[in-house]
Amino acid sequence: MEDRRVRVRFAPSPTGPLHMGGVRTALYNYLFAKKHGGDFLLRIEDTDQTRYVPGAEDYVVDALNWCGMTIDEGASVGGENGPYRQSERKPMYRQYVEQLIESGNAYYGFDTPEELTMMRERLKAAGMAAPQYNAVTRSGMQNSLTLPAAEVEKRLAQGDPYIVRVKMPRNEEVKFEDSIRGWVSVNTNNLDDKVLFKSDGMPTYHLANVVDDYLMNISHVIRGEEWLPSAPLHVLLYRFLGWSDLMPKFAHLPLILRPDGNGKLSKRDGDRLGFPVFPANWKNPETGEQSSGYRERGYYPGAFTNMLAFLGWNPGTTQELFSMDELIAAFSLERVGKAGAKFDFDKTNWFNQQYLRMYSGVELASQLQPFLKAENLSAETHYTAAVCDLMKERATFVEDILTEGRYFFEAPTSYDEKTIKKKWKEHTPAILSELSDLLKDLPTFDAENIGACFKSFLEAKALGFGAVMPGFRVSVTGLGAGASMNEISALLGKEEVLKRIERALTILKK
Repeated sequence: MEDRRVRVRFAPSPTGPLHMGGVRTALYNYLFAKKHGGDFLLRIEDTDQTRYVPGAEDYVVDALNWCGMTIDEGASVGGENGPYRQSERKPMYRQYVEQLIESGNAYYGFDTPEELTMMRERLKAAGMAAPQYNAVTRSGMQNSLTLPAAEVEKRLAQGDPYIVRVKMPRNEEVKFEDSIRGWVSVNTNNLDDKVLFKSDGMPTYHLANVVDDYLMNISHVIRGEEWLPSAPLHVLLYRFLGWSDLMPKFAHLPLILRPDGNGKLSKRDGDRLGFPVFPANWKNPETGEQSSGYRERGYYPGAFTNMLAFLGWNPGTTQELFSMDELIAAFSLERVGKAGAKFDFDKTNWFNQQYLRMYSGVELASQLQPFLKAENLSAETHYTAAVCDLMKERATFVEDILTEGRYFFEAPTSYDEKTIKKKWKEHTPAILSELSDLLKDLPTFDAENIGACFKSFLEAKALGFGAVMPGFRVSVTGLGAGASMNEISALLGKEEVLKRIERALTILKK
């Protein structure tokens, strides 16, 4: 087992967009596989055809690609262990169902929905809070354990609807080691006879995932905490099918919690608090419902995956910013916690800020071009790059550079009302006229000289900073706050700065 090649799978159902928890499961599988030189498989678990949503599989592949997770084998790329959609693997499951029946570890069930409902109501009336079809109740139901063999054969031959259930042993401790939670032990008396196979020839998740994991040589199953209650059944199925020696190691990941820590993070939480819970936009083709995504909101893929990696895992150091290669090198299941991880949207923004600042002005200028074009604005690349270098410390998204620094690309058409009301005094126009004259005479219009000129002007006039700077800033940028006015003015150039001051004095005359 120790020499076994690491092979992991991410196995979503094509029922809609990938939620945060699903993408994190994919990421942890990917990081683990790459850390150990192994393979990352994408398997589509579409056994429940009633919940299939067109376009969902393509969305999953698109989302993983955007996050930087390369699929080694799967429905989208092929491989030697396909097909990778469970619906296309339908013929291969029956032989394992028959093996389980022949070995006495599974049985046919012919109960109608009405009979199952009556059984549950009868048990509830007897005081059982959670009635189950199990080792006790199966003896009073319509199945191949209670019916004569001839009756069973007759029903199968005439095509009566049936299901196949696992025959759960009585009073047995099922133990397995979880890489995150340690040893887990569950008594079979607490487990029900789960359905493994339906009469339409489709397996349920429980059988299909075990068979597929075995046939695809999966070495580690890394999945969400919600599957932990099913793990004892899966362990038993490996034993019943004679595959115990090749059973994968299990790791069940902690929940991702709401920002307040109360309950599992959901789409409704994102809608209510104004943040996305999907990597990319999703429009349900059946309902038309639209969900917002990180990609469309302007987040960098690296910032998103960096944030996601920390939802349940920590590197054991103070380092917070990791490239994908660094995450791969640092990742281990031993450092994944058992407790739920609280989602912090502000932290997500912080990650994006850090990633944005890593880009050069030239790179950001290129990223900003679509936004400028959309607003019919343009500028030379070297000028836009200089603007980006100046503004990136104040931005969370590339678009913020234009939103907060529009004045770099066109003169202001309005002036911040709050600043005008509080800071534009009767003597402000005269002060700005004098300052303008001094700026006009500067032989070199750079940040250093502009700053020296401004400082000497304040000293000569015995004026405080607040008596001059707000008026200067609002007349040039239209705003009440922002980056260094020395840097802004140097970038705009002498002619433009003087023109804007003159225009502001005309418009804001009292």
